[in-house]
Amino acid sequence: MNLAHPPRKSRAGKPSSSKSDGASADSRPAFRRGDMPDKETILRYLSENPDRASKRDIAKAFGIKGDTRAELKDVLRELEEEGLIERDKKMLRRPGTLPAVAVLEITLRNSDGDLVARPAEWLEDHGAAPAVIVRQSNAGRDRGKSRTPSTAASIGDRVLARIFPATHGKGTSYTARIMKILDRRDGLVLGVFRETPGGGGRLMPIERRGEELVVDRDFTGDAKDGDLVEAEPARLGRMGLPRAKVHAVLGSVEGEKAISMIAIHAHGIPHVFPAEVIEAAENAKPAPLQGREDWRHIPMITIDPHDAKDHDDAVYAEEDPSPDNPGGIIATVAIADVSWYVRSGSALDREALKRGNSAYFPDRVVPMLPERISNDLCSLREGEDRPALALRMVFSAEGRKVGHKFHRVMMKSAAKLSYQQAQAAIDGNPDDKSGPLLETVLKPLWKAYAVLKRERDRRQPLDLDMPERKILLTPEGKVDKVIVPERLDAHRLIEEFMIQSNVAAAETLEKRKQPLIYRVHDEPSLAKQEVLREFLGTLGLSLARGASVRANSFNGILSKAVDQPYQGMVNEMVLRSQSQAIYSPENLGHFGLNLMKYAHFTSPIRRYADLIVHRALVGSLGLGEGGITPSEEAALENIAAEISVTERRAMAAERDTVDRLVAHHLAGRIGEAFDGRISGVTKSGLFVSLPQFGADGFIPVSTLGLDYYHYDEAHQALTGEKTGLGYRLGDGVEVKLVEVIPLAGSMRFEMLSEGQKMPTGTRSFHKSGRAKRGGPKKPGTRPPRGRR
Repeated sequence: MNLAHPPRKSRAGKPSSSKSDGASADSRPAFRRGDMPDKETILRYLSENPDRASKRDIAKAFGIKGDTRAELKDVLRELEEEGLIERDKKMLRRPGTLPAVAVLEITLRNSDGDLVARPAEWLEDHGAAPAVIVRQSNAGRDRGKSRTPSTAASIGDRVLARIFPATHGKGTSYTARIMKILDRRDGLVLGVFRETPGGGGRLMPIERRGEELVVDRDFTGDAKDGDLVEAEPARLGRMGLPRAKVHAVLGSVEGEKAISMIAIHAHGIPHVFPAEVIEAAENAKPAPLQGREDWRHIPMITIDPHDAKDHDDAVYAEEDPSPDNPGGIIATVAIADVSWYVRSGSALDREALKRGNSAYFPDRVVPMLPERISNDLCSLREGEDRPALALRMVFSAEGRKVGHKFHRVMMKSAAKLSYQQAQAAIDGNPDDKSGPLLETVLKPLWKAYAVLKRERDRRQPLDLDMPERKILLTPEGKVDKVIVPERLDAHRLIEEFMIQSNVAAAETLEKRKQPLIYRVHDEPSLAKQEVLREFLGTLGLSLARGASVRANSFNGILSKAVDQPYQGMVNEMVLRSQSQAIYSPENLGHFGLNLMKYAHFTSPIRRYADLIVHRALVGSLGLGEGGITPSEEAALENIAAEISVTERRAMAAERDTVDRLVAHHLAGRIGEAFDGRISGVTKSGLFVSLPQFGADGFIPVSTLGLDYYHYDEAHQALTGEKTGLGYRLGDGVEVKLVEVIPLAGSMRFEMLSEGQKMPTGTRSFHKSGRAKRGGPKKPGTRPPRGRR
C-alpha cells in the first residue's frame, strides 16, 4: 500500500478514496509503512490532516514504532527549529496555516452563494489571511456539546468552526463546519458622518482598513456633521462608492465617550445587557447563611486599586499553631461566590459567556455581569455579609505548601484598603482606617508574604521588566497625563496570594479527576527561541540550547541586561519570544510562572474562566448548589476557545482606545519634536514609541534618507548600504510629528536623529533584505507585540 499520504478514514471507519483528498496515489513517492518518512512527506501530511497532527498521530499514520519514534521526534524538532512547523498545544502545523479548530468571522457571500470567512486571529507576518468556505448545511451538528442552540450563520457572525483543507474552489484553501455561533453581528458599520453640499453625506471609516461610504439624502436620519453613527451598508453598485443608510446616531465624535465606543463597536464587544439579563440580576436575592460555614468573625480585608468598584478577593493570614510546622503560616483567601448567583444555562450565564470577561478602558468598564451582581451582591463590601468560596493554605517556614482546603462560607470584610493605604501603614504611616488593623491583620499578611516569596524566589518565574502605563483623563475625557504606577509590595503580596490560590484550585480538581479549564502558557517555540538566540548573539549574550528551556534561562539573560543601554530592547525581545497564554481543558502548564498546574479561580466577577472553576469546585467537593453540569463539562473545549478569543478581543480594544486617545491628544501638535524609542523594526520602516504618552507611530523607510537600507532580522536593525549607519530596536531617537489620523489612532513621524554606526555583522545581510523604498507608508501597521 502506498502510504506517502496515509488514507483518511470515513465516518464509517473505512479508508476513503484518494481522490477525495485532491491528489492521485500515483503522484506520491513510494513509501513503506514503518519507515521514517522524509520531511516533505511529513509536511504534506500536516497540511492535509490538521485535525490529526500530534506526534502520536503522525507515528500512527505512518506505522512508526519502537526506536523509530525517537528518530521521528528528532525530525520534528529539526522542522520546528527550521521554522517549517510550529506547535499549538500538542498539535503541530505549518506556519501560516489554520489549526483544526478556529474562530472565524464571516465576511461575505461569494458568487456561488457560499459564506466566506476569515480567521479572527491572524499574524500579518503570514501574509493575507486565508479565505474559508463555510459549510452551512452542517451548522449545529455539534450542538449537543453546546449550551446554546445553533442556527444558520450569516454575514458578520463570529463562529467556532472545525477546519478542513479545501479540495476544490477558487481562491480558497479551506472549508469549515460550524461548531457554534459565538457572536451574532448585526452587519452594521461604524463611522463618522460628514455632510456634503446639496444634502446627504459621506461615512468616513474609523478603522484603518475601512472604506468610505456614500449616504444619500433620504438615508441620513438625524445625523449631523461630525456625529459618530452606525450605518447599514447597501448593496454595491457597479460604479462609484458603496452606499449606506444611517441606522443610529451615537453622539459627537468629539464627545468624551466616543473614543472607547469606537473600539467597543469595532471589536464587537457586547456592551448593552438584554432586558432579561437585567431583570434576572435585579430579581436576585442575597445568598442565605444556611449550608455555609460562618466566617464573619475572621477579619479578612480587601486590598484593591483606590478606584475599584467591585471586590473579588479578601485575604487574611496567621501563624500556624501546629508544633509540627514551626515558623509556618496559614494564608486564607476568600473569593466572591458568583456561582451561587450565575447558574449554568441561565440568562445571566449566557450573557457572561458571550462577553467572556470585563473590558477596561480609561473612561469606562464594560462588565461581564450586571452591576447588581458585580458591584453589589457579589462584591465583598466592607462590613456587609457576602457569600464566598474560600480556602486555607498552610505553608512551612521555607514557603513549601503543606496542605490546603476549600470551604463555602459567609464572610464580612473588616476593611476596604487601597494598595497605597496598606503599604503606607506597613511603612510607618497608617491612617485612621489602616492603623487599627496594623498589628492584627497587616503585619501578619506581610509576614506570610515573606514566607511565600521564598518559594517564589526558588521557583524563578519569568521576571520581565515591562512597566504598565496608565492614562489619566481630565473630567472632559481628554488625556491629562500618562503615568507608570509605582509597583509596591502590597501589589506583590496580593498577586502571590492569588497565584497560590489558583494553583490550589487546579490541584484539587485534578486530584478529583474533575474536568476544568486551565490557564496555560506553553514554552516558546523553537523557531522563536532561535530568532531570540540570534539577536542576543549580536549583543554578546547567549541563550543555551537544550531539550527544554526554562523561565530562569531567560531570567539570567534579563539580569545581565540590567542597567545596560540595551536593557529595554532585551526585555522586549524576550517578551516577543513567548507564546500566548490561553485557556484550555488540556493542562500544558504555565511556562511564565514556572508552574505545572494552574487555573484561574480568583476573579469570577470579571472572568468567565474563574466562574467555570468555581462551579467545578462546588460540584466536585459537594459544596451545595451551583456546581458544574454534565453538558458544561462536555462543552469545555468550546468554552475555552471562546473565552480565549474574548480575552484577546478586549485587549485589542483597550489598546486601540489608548492609541486613539493619544492620537487625539497630539493632533494639535504636528510639527513638534519628541523624544522616543524605536519599538519595532521592519523592512518597511521603524516604529517609534513615545514613553511619555504610551503610544507609537511609524517612520517609513523612504523618509530615512538617500541611502538604501537593509533589514537585518538578527540585529533588529535597518542599516544603510553606503554609510553603514542605521537604527536598531531600543535606540533612543528624536522625531518630529508630521501626520496624525485620530480616528485610526495612527501617527507618522520624521526622523531627526542621525543613524548610528552599526556593530560588525549587521552589513553582511545574511537572511536580510533590501528595504522597500516606495512612497510614504500610511501610518497604522503595528510592530509585533508581546503576548502574555
